[in-house]
Amino acid sequence: MSTTGSTSAVAGVARVAVAFHSGYGHTAKQAEAVAAGAASVPGTTTDLVPLDELTEDVWERLTAADAIVFGAPTYMGSPSWVFKKFAEESVRVWAADLAWRDKIAAGFTNSKAMSGDKLNSLVDLAVFAAQHGMIWVGLDIYPGWAESTASIEDLNRLGSWLGAMAQSDADLSAEKAPPATDLRTATALGARVATVTHRHLRGALAA
Repeated sequence: MSTTGSTSAVAGVARVAVAFHSGYGHTAKQAEAVAAGAASVPGTTTDLVPLDELTEDVWERLTAADAIVFGAPTYMGSPSWVFKKFAEESVRVWAADLAWRDKIAAGFTNSKAMSGDKLNSLVDLAVFAAQHGMIWVGLDIYPGWAESTASIEDLNRLGSWLGAMAQSDADLSAEKAPPATDLRTATALGARVATVTHRHLRGALAA
């Protein structure tokens, strides 16, 4: 049986890592928003973990987390190759008796198109987490911008539940995109992950 999170449960602290790749800085802004949302839940510590260089420190930080939120831009309908490289190299974790078993997991992605087949990227992230024996958490927000009286500023304006989506115009820098509404949606995902992680840890302690 996994003992993941047992120390955190006793201490009343939930550790949320945000493991991400960002090609041009837009997905990094999403990652920061997810971390901010998680940190807004009392008793939660967060750790932003870029995946550009897969050092031992990266693996140790992810091992120490109670929850990992995975993020990558959507390129050609799937996560970036940098994230895919990380996913394949995580076989070392998988081979160690599913060392991430029972950690909470979630995901987010960004592309320049409104759709851009971002759902396919989130499916990839969820299947990746499932192969590690993790417990996936999605969004619990009704779709925004879905009625004639709705606004582009609505949370979950892109209508995703598997994870948080963002859209960044190709000609805008990371200082201007993704829009604030997509970052607020990412923040909401982070807060939900932290809340669920606390509940999960308390349940593990009670068991």
